[in-house]
Amino acid sequence: MTLLYRVDGSKLTVVSRKRLEKEDDLQRWIADNPQLIGLNVLVLGREVETPFAGRIDILALDSDGNVVIIECKRDRTPRDVIAQILDYASWVNGLSGRELEEIALRKTNKQLGQLFQDKYGVTLPEVLNESHSLVIVSSEFDPPSRRIVEYLAEVHDIAINTVFFTTFEHQSETLIATEWMMDQEEVVRRAADKTKVAWSGLWYVNVGQGENRSWEDMIRYGFLAAGGGRVYSDALSKLTPGDPILAYQKGAGYVGYGLVASRALPVRDFCVDGKPILEVPLKQPGLAHDKDNPELSEYLVGVKWGKTFALSEGKTFPGIFANPNIVCKLRNAATLNFLRDAFAIQP
Repeated sequence: MTLLYRVDGSKLTVVSRKRLEKEDDLQRWIADNPQLIGLNVLVLGREVETPFAGRIDILALDSDGNVVIIECKRDRTPRDVIAQILDYASWVNGLSGRELEEIALRKTNKQLGQLFQDKYGVTLPEVLNESHSLVIVSSEFDPPSRRIVEYLAEVHDIAINTVFFTTFEHQSETLIATEWMMDQEEVVRRAADKTKVAWSGLWYVNVGQGENRSWEDMIRYGFLAAGGGRVYSDALSKLTPGDPILAYQKGAGYVGYGLVASRALPVRDFCVDGKPILEVPLKQPGLAHDKDNPELSEYLVGVKWGKTFALSEGKTFPGIFANPNIVCKLRNAATLNFLRDAFAIQP
């Protein structure tokens, strides 16, 4: 059971739980802001009709162009919802890119390509819906339903998971807490590994040149950075010393290849040759933003660069793999072949 406490000096007071009067509100809140349940997805529409009289609560696309189905439990039993979302998945599995574009246009009156560009800052992938994931949102699940979802995810590598929500009331305000039943990133990764080509071992990392970061600083002092929120900086924790990485800058292309030299640290703790990086000359002093706030500050991972290029010399070609995620596995064969030549990477 999720408990919420109010801290008043040295006293803790339990915040009363509250029943959500209209669970349809939850669907609307998630559609308006998927971050409520920890998802960074592009919502294509609510109540999306299927050919067999069903309606998908929320249909979305992730940053790789894969479909995400979100179902809120509402007045159905947990096992009914599991059966329903699997039925929806059987239909979504066959959706073409054109059909997804038609759904987006019908629901938003906007072209899918523009929606994707506005959301993720990159062009729509040429191939959509290579895989799909299923998310059930519920206030509670009975033990058999939990076992069914875990069995599908852990034994059959189906990307299915559950988000539990709890509502509270405090001084006439409604508060909501959410929690995943299983690690969502692991569930999706396991399902993807079953269907995608073998991973090359190379990591794709976004440079993020801008008001807080300079690529020249990153080359000079050997690091890559992410910050402005844990949803961004935590992605660097995927990288461990020795991992090979390829650095990409939006609008420029791939600009660096190297090996991770150290795990991610808050910017105030990151040192260069024994000296704090915030005490060395920086092209972009904005790297120090929110340095005393662990939630918002920049986090840096050390990199031993093998080969780098100026942003004006970034390596790219039409259709090269690009992704708005801070860190992800690089699997695209055409991109890998091109970059191995461009950066003289040994197989």
